[in-house]
Amino acid sequence: MLALIRYSVPAAQADDFASQARDILDVLAVQPGYLRGQIGRSVDEPDLWALVSEWEGAGFYRRALGAARMAMYPLMTLMINEPSAFELIGDARVDSARVPDQT
Repeated sequence: MLALIRYSVPAAQADDFASQARDILDVLAVQPGYLRGQIGRSVDEPDLWALVSEWEGAGFYRRALGAARMAMYPLMTLMINEPSAFELIGDARVDSARVPDQT
């Protein structure tokens, strides 16, 4: 399950936001069902940020939100109000063992 929380962050708050977002990831990372997470910033709209995490399932993610509530609270005014949980239905992976035909 993919969790995507987007934020609209004024440039003047970017450094503080990045630090607080890392704190949120630290809290999430120790929760059951957490697989991985990242913080990203739009290259086209620098005020648009995303906190992305992957989970074993939606239940794990929703319970983790409760545990991370206090870390997330200061950034709630910057959150974009939209659904954040996505079921993964397909992916593509790089096959490092496959070598392109050179002929």
